[in-house]
Amino acid sequence: MIVAAAGFTIVNMGVKYLGHMSAFQLVFFRAIGSAICCYIYLLKARIPIIGNNQRLLILRAVVGLISITLFFRALQIMPFASAVALRYLSPLFATGLAVVFLHERVKPVQWFFVALAFGGVLLIKGFDPRISLIALLIILTSAFFTGMVYMLIRKMGTSEHPVVIVNYFMSISAVVAGLLAIPGWIMPHGVEWLAVATMGLFGFGAQLLMTKALQMAEANAVTPFKYTEVLFSIFVGWWIFGEYMTAAGFLGIAVIMISLIAIIRIKRASRSEHR
Repeated sequence: MIVAAAGFTIVNMGVKYLGHMSAFQLVFFRAIGSAICCYIYLLKARIPIIGNNQRLLILRAVVGLISITLFFRALQIMPFASAVALRYLSPLFATGLAVVFLHERVKPVQWFFVALAFGGVLLIKGFDPRISLIALLIILTSAFFTGMVYMLIRKMGTSEHPVVIVNYFMSISAVVAGLLAIPGWIMPHGVEWLAVATMGLFGFGAQLLMTKALQMAEANAVTPFKYTEVLFSIFVGWWIFGEYMTAAGFLGIAVIMISLIAIIRIKRASRSEHR
C-alpha cells in the first residue's frame, strides 16, 4: 500500500504538469497505458478477462471513472496536497455506505471522528483562499465515489483477480474518457509524452498494488498506510510546484488523518471483540 501511494503521487504529478489539458483527456492517458498493461498481463498469465462478477466489475469501473475524473479536475484548480488530503475523506463516506448497503454497525464514537474529520475540511477550506467552493464540492464528490469503490472491492473480495478488476476500470475509463476528450483534444509534445507514459505505467502498478492490498487484508488494516500519499504530496507540492501550505492547512490535514486512523482502529477493535 505504501508503494501504491508513491505510485499514485507520481501519477498526480503528471496530472498537475499536464493541467492545460481537459480532465477527460488526462483520464484517457492515465487509463489507456494501464489498460494495455492489463491485457498483456492477463493474456500472458492466461487469466479470463471477463471475470466472475460482471455487474459489480462494471459498476466499480463506472464509479471509479467518475471519481478519478473529478479528482483530476480538482488537482487542476486547487493546491496539490490539499486535493490529495481531501480525497482521503473517502473512508468516511465508505463507512456511511457500509451502514446502508452492507448493514454494518457504527459506534457513536466513530460518528464523532467523522464530524471531526469534516472539521478538518473547514480548516483547510476556510483559511486557504486558493480553494474555491466549487473546487471543494468537486473533491468531496470525488471522495464520495472513491468510498463507493472501496466498498465494491471489498464486496467482491478475492473472487476476482486484482488485474481483472483494474482492467475493467481502465478499459471502460479509456473508452468513455477518450470519446469525451475528442472535442477539446490537445496533442502532447516533447517531454509531455514522457509524463503521459509515466501516468499509464505507474498508474497500472499503483492500482494493482492497492487492489491486491485490499484483497489480502481488511481495509482497516492496510488503509492507514496509504495515507503516506498525503506526506508525499505535501513534499511534492512544495518542492516541485512551489505551493505553500498554511498553518491551518497543516492542522486540517492532521485532524483528518488522525480522525481516519481513529475510525479504522475502532473498527478493528470492534471486530476483534466479536470474534
